[in-house]
Amino acid sequence: MPHARLALSISALLLGFGAVSAHAGSRLDYDPALWVLCKPNVLYDFYRPATASESDRDRAQTELWARSIDLRDESSYRLEGDVEIRRADQRVAAALLHYDPARETWRAEGKVQYQDAGMLMEAASAEGELEEERATLTGLRYQLLRARGNGEAASATNQGDRSRLEEVSYTTCDPDDRQWTIRARQVDIDQAEGMATIRRGTLRLGRLPVLYLPIATLPIDDRRKTGFLFPSVSMSRSRGFDLQLPYYLNLAPNYDATITPRLMTKRGAMLGAEFRYLTHTQRGRVYGAWLPNDDQAGRDRGTLTWEHRGQLGANWQLISNVNHISDDRYFEDFGDSLSMAATSLLESTAGIYGRGREWSASLSIEDWTIADPYVPQSAEPFRRLPRALLSFEHPFRGGFLTGLRAEGVAFDRSGKLDATRMDLHPYVGWRLERAAGFLHPEIGLRHTQYRLDGDYAPTYPERSPSRTTPILSLDTGLFFERHAKLFGNRALQTLEPRLYYLNVPYHDQGNLPIFDTQELGFSWGQLFRPNRFSGADRQADAHQATLAVSTRFFEEDSGRERISASLGQIRYFEPQRVQMPGVPAVDQAGSAFVADTEFQLDDRWSVGVSQQWDPDRELSDLSTLRTQYRFDGQGVVNFAYRFRRDAQTATRDRVSLEQFDASTLIPLNDRWRLVGRWNYSLLDRTTLEAFAGVEWENCCLATRVLVRRYIRNFEGEANTSLYVELELKGLSSLGRKSGDLLERAILGYSH
Repeated sequence: MPHARLALSISALLLGFGAVSAHAGSRLDYDPALWVLCKPNVLYDFYRPATASESDRDRAQTELWARSIDLRDESSYRLEGDVEIRRADQRVAAALLHYDPARETWRAEGKVQYQDAGMLMEAASAEGELEEERATLTGLRYQLLRARGNGEAASATNQGDRSRLEEVSYTTCDPDDRQWTIRARQVDIDQAEGMATIRRGTLRLGRLPVLYLPIATLPIDDRRKTGFLFPSVSMSRSRGFDLQLPYYLNLAPNYDATITPRLMTKRGAMLGAEFRYLTHTQRGRVYGAWLPNDDQAGRDRGTLTWEHRGQLGANWQLISNVNHISDDRYFEDFGDSLSMAATSLLESTAGIYGRGREWSASLSIEDWTIADPYVPQSAEPFRRLPRALLSFEHPFRGGFLTGLRAEGVAFDRSGKLDATRMDLHPYVGWRLERAAGFLHPEIGLRHTQYRLDGDYAPTYPERSPSRTTPILSLDTGLFFERHAKLFGNRALQTLEPRLYYLNVPYHDQGNLPIFDTQELGFSWGQLFRPNRFSGADRQADAHQATLAVSTRFFEEDSGRERISASLGQIRYFEPQRVQMPGVPAVDQAGSAFVADTEFQLDDRWSVGVSQQWDPDRELSDLSTLRTQYRFDGQGVVNFAYRFRRDAQTATRDRVSLEQFDASTLIPLNDRWRLVGRWNYSLLDRTTLEAFAGVEWENCCLATRVLVRRYIRNFEGEANTSLYVELELKGLSSLGRKSGDLLERAILGYSH
């Protein structure tokens, strides 16, 4: 039917330009919260709700309406008065439509309108040739429906898979309030290649041009395109003016690369590169950066990272995270966070990891790089080349079980094999678990065997020292429930007493070396562990029992936990004789009391308190207070206090940490928000990190300005940075991105 071909011709033209516009806004448009400040349902007045979908087009009939139809010897069709062509979700409307079947040409006049599931479009006039699959529209405006976006074009021509638009504009703002616009003299769209070429384009804020694009290309579908990405601009005290201009390389469907030239006025030119790859079973990235002859350090600087995760069959994976830095001050000079600058040791691992129904195993290598100039080479951990782990547990009927925990590792530090260690821990146990409680007895035998080279002879004359120790434990607890009242509401309260008994006979371990073992920090979890040391070089002797009790309050209507409180202590029946070298045996009746409490007072207030109290010295070993208050929807105030005493020192009373951390997000109204953080060390009397900033947004624009000051090295030198970010909603951001920083620093922050 002629009118069916006519409808297809018009839709091909309009959908061609709709594809490039939809892609420009697709990355962020799926988050409805992004557009809450926009006017609701601001659509062109000729929009009609569709009763069919795009998937119905192939089987739908094409229907045509008009107030009058003039057929002149079947050589000319003239449709006039509310002309409308419909097929499924597609609709074409015009005041007049003329069709010449002999030449297969058509012409439409009087606000030619088009609509489908994805867009609206209106033109002053339209004409085309069916044989040539060509159509031309003039004076058109368009609006996207699946993604925010609208604009105009002086003219648009479509022929087959190619379209050309003249004097084009695009924005994600409301049609009657365009805060930013992309304008282009010409846009060429190739749907077969999936690309659009923009010529003589400008980005305007209001009427002010801020970015000129002589020529640019971008994809109009999921296919990727080689080209420049948006630059990143920042300024800091240690690097000066910092400009990054990434260039994306679409090498193949399953791998790509990004080259990032970087200019820092205080350090020089750096080149960064990232390579990503993806197959059916493997994925990963390789990242590196190189700065030749740093203007301040006077030497080459750089970093290299390889991350990989691959599937090796149904039960095995290959995982790697290999890292290298050129020197121990790299993170200090080029890191952007306090945690990165405080990195002392940089770990690299690679291995294969397996897991089955009753087992898990791994074979890996682990290396370390010193990332702190104050850490001596002698403190560098031993490399594990390699390390093998095996865990196996098989249950039997009646709750009985047997299992094995095993480790084999070769240690290296001087470039040769220093030692090997084999650690085996077979055990048998019983698991009885009921609604009213549980009972977990377990007995095992831990055997650790070493083989040392000749360099250890002066300190450890025995070349193959070993240790064999039985381990007996019993973990049991009960659950009680009762109905109660909490803040005037019905609640369910639980009472959960727990007993953990541990018996490990003393074994003199002075003939065993220390490779990877440290005493663990004391915490709630440590109350129920069979060893207070990490690693296999030391197995603590123990004849002790942990007594603990927890209680919780749950709202009966919602099931939400409102209050939880726990208290526990280890009671020692014998002195703790096994210690790290140089640390004397400890003879005390009990450990510190450990208390943890959490209060969810209402939907706004939450409070958490943790405390460790040493009854022998009548001192607090650890105290933390954390609280959060939410208000006005997005508003939040956080406060935390942290105190820790160094229990490893001889006097056991030196304060090693005391600081507070306050952060906030304050919405002034629906457009303006204030953000801030202050992390202060009371022990050092110095600010570790502080920032303050302001955020503003409207329907389609957002901006953040942030001033940040943080400690950049262990000498206490501070760095000051300025973050300025302009976000064109639905398109991209200009400037230095600060959203990730704010999410890490302010608990409860969202943007």
